[in-house]
Amino acid sequence: MFWLVLVARVSVGLPFLVFGLNYFVPFLPFTPPEYPENATRFLTALAVSHYLAVVKGLEVVGGALVLSGRLVPLGLVLVTPVAVNIALFDVLLVGKPALGVALTALCVLLLWAYRGHFAGVFAVKPTIG
Repeated sequence: MFWLVLVARVSVGLPFLVFGLNYFVPFLPFTPPEYPENATRFLTALAVSHYLAVVKGLEVVGGALVLSGRLVPLGLVLVTPVAVNIALFDVLLVGKPALGVALTALCVLLLWAYRGHFAGVFAVKPTIG
């Protein structure tokens, strides 16, 4: 199980860290693919509103935490919603599953592996403090 979790952590953390950093400091050549009109409008709205910069910042921090092995549950809290949104973009707007679906599946595997750290989220009668 240790090796499976390690491979999943690297497979989730590395893409988020690399592509998040590439947004701020472009070091990888990138040619945008052809997307359907709705997907292009959605990405344009994210870029123009600077919302994408916030998402990329979360990717960098969350990816670094997941990759490092320190504070992995916090890293998962940051990157799993991003992975789910990428998967929804791929499936609903582009029309075919791609990297987002794989990232989401890996995040779910990691959430299961670290499930003990998320037990408090499912408390029926939580206490304050």
